[in-house]
Amino acid sequence: MLQLKTTPFHERTSALCQPQNWRKWAGYFAAGSYDHTLDREYWAIRNAAALIDVSPLIKYVIKGKDAAALLHRVTTRNIHKMSVGQVFYTGWCDEEGKMIDDGTVTRFDETTFRLTSAEPNLRWLMMNAVGMDVEITEVTDDVAALSFQGPNTRKVLNQVTEKQVDELKYFRMMKNKINGIDVTISRTGYTGDLGYEIWMDAKDALPIWDKLMEVGGDYGIAPVGILAMDMARVEAGLFMLDVDYTSASHAWIEPQKSSPFELGLDWTVALDKPGYFVGRRALEREKREGSTWKMVGLEVDWVGMEKLFAGAGLPPQIPGMAVRGSLPVMVGNVQVGYASTSTWSPLLKKYIALAHLQKPYFEVGTDVRMEITVEHHRQHAPAKVVKLPFYEPEWKKK
Repeated sequence: MLQLKTTPFHERTSALCQPQNWRKWAGYFAAGSYDHTLDREYWAIRNAAALIDVSPLIKYVIKGKDAAALLHRVTTRNIHKMSVGQVFYTGWCDEEGKMIDDGTVTRFDETTFRLTSAEPNLRWLMMNAVGMDVEITEVTDDVAALSFQGPNTRKVLNQVTEKQVDELKYFRMMKNKINGIDVTISRTGYTGDLGYEIWMDAKDALPIWDKLMEVGGDYGIAPVGILAMDMARVEAGLFMLDVDYTSASHAWIEPQKSSPFELGLDWTVALDKPGYFVGRRALEREKREGSTWKMVGLEVDWVGMEKLFAGAGLPPQIPGMAVRGSLPVMVGNVQVGYASTSTWSPLLKKYIALAHLQKPYFEVGTDVRMEITVEHHRQHAPAKVVKLPFYEPEWKKK
């Protein structure tokens, strides 16, 4: 039987997790929520400072003379254009241009990088590294990571770090110290808000957590689980592996696979970069011919939904957390796609969803209907295709 591991922060997170609401994440226990409802945790992300344990992220250090060449070969980004201290978000594909996984690449120096992923990719990396002068090491258990998200996070960090973080730009990283302990801080996150990710040796996890919680108390800091983060990432138009798309290496049938273009990652596909990369020919063909599917945002019409519930003598029922489940999307009596994650947005006061729609129905402004359940009956609420993200505050990149 698989034994789930605990993260380096477990001594703190387990004491704070009131409902003992644990989820499985990449072989680790991860806190689903710390409170019995998600309100405080959600609003910490949007109004204050949210401290999220993201240590289960799979992490690889890739170093050597050919480290950049390997990452250039396996990802869709032009790695040779990366500066030292820069972070790239990227997907990587199979030879048919279908997504295997997605994550970040951080460049520490000319020959050293860190790659994060949702699932193990060591075998795939090693296969592509044959004949290259490169060393690939998984450091998942050795490196603890905190996602620190929300508009007050910069104020808190400036009080606890040796060097101020004011000049740290979006998708850049810096070496720093907290409490005299070496950390790296990247201006990255998974909430669509101002935010940072703090990386440290696993042995240093607890004093870093304690310092952030101590100083953050005056700024509304709260430990936040993955359920509130789920709501925020949908608002930010960010998808999740095994929820919003299936890895090409795990898909049973072709329709389960997705390309970067279909997932809205056109901006990450550098077809102008020199040389071969995995999936290049298929992606060039799709760029020429166009995609038959696309992931879009849906806004459900509240008045239309209200009428469906009123017909059963009920007020509208909305889920208290993001729903990771497939909901058919219709035009007329024909299914044209499906919503993969849906949630109530407390900030926008809207019921929203990430949806995969067929051409031509994925055009912004298209009227569709999304399945909802009203008193055990399947109904279809009117909805409209909108541009992603649903929410992007002005301070996110400033």
